[in-house]
Amino acid sequence: MDRPILRTFIAYVEDRPGVLNRVASLFRRRAYNIESLSVGRTHIAGISRLTLVLEADEDGARRLEANLYKLVNTLWVRDVTHTASVARDLALIKVKADATSRAQVLQLCEVFRARTVDVAPEALTIEITGTGDKIEGLLEVLRPFGIIEMVRTGMIVMTRGAEEAEARFDSIPVRTAENGAS
Repeated sequence: MDRPILRTFIAYVEDRPGVLNRVASLFRRRAYNIESLSVGRTHIAGISRLTLVLEADEDGARRLEANLYKLVNTLWVRDVTHTASVARDLALIKVKADATSRAQVLQLCEVFRARTVDVAPEALTIEITGTGDKIEGLLEVLRPFGIIEMVRTGMIVMTRGAEEAEARFDSIPVRTAENGAS
């Protein structure tokens, strides 16, 4: 039996009320903790894309993928853990930065290619996009200044190359206002 590792799944689902709840319930029932979850619409009307990151062994990953397919609104699922891909996470970090420490905080942000999106007399809000390691690295150097608040979007992943996920949806009737979508 192999050890559990962080696995990344991409799932295309119908953009309908309750779909996210069904997916989250699936993982809850099987006692998997979702490390990261991001959901957004795709360029195809009526289809949303989920990126899920969770810890599972090989057998567990296969069962999760199969169970995702059993959900009515799931169109396509892929475990991209070992696939060449581009992964990004976005974080907004509000850090204490008064007149004496502001220059030092800005210099650290420059090193990490982060950018300042809001300035207040006693704080800066910083935006950083990148891998989880890059964001953790910035957080580590900002902690001594005092992190006031932080939010992350969760990992989004896209496989490299010219593979088109939409080709898989040619035969799937997407619900629209004309054919019954709410």
